[in-house]
Amino acid sequence: MAQAMRRSSSISLFATDGKPHPLQDTLMGVTLVLGVLALVTAMFHNLHLVSSWAGLIGILTGGYAMYVSATTRERFVTILGLGASAVGFFLGMAHGGLFGGVLG
Repeated sequence: MAQAMRRSSSISLFATDGKPHPLQDTLMGVTLVLGVLALVTAMFHNLHLVSSWAGLIGILTGGYAMYVSATTRERFVTILGLGASAVGFFLGMAHGGLFGGVLG
């Protein structure tokens, strides 16, 4: 049973197909950082501006990252960032919104 075995040459944490994906990895990382920022700042009532804006930008960045993603690992981490961004955004909106107290 002679079969050609190929060693896994992919050492990258995110690219499971052996090819570099710098744009997708960057978008994934930005989405995750914005999601964590939105989620952490949503726990404080007076930081609703930061949490709502970081959540909104994280949702938009994560949506584009999902559109251009190439591997399952990228999609998995992007979904984690999207979920955190959404929760932070909604809590920030509940605490005062995007312009709460600044305009009007």
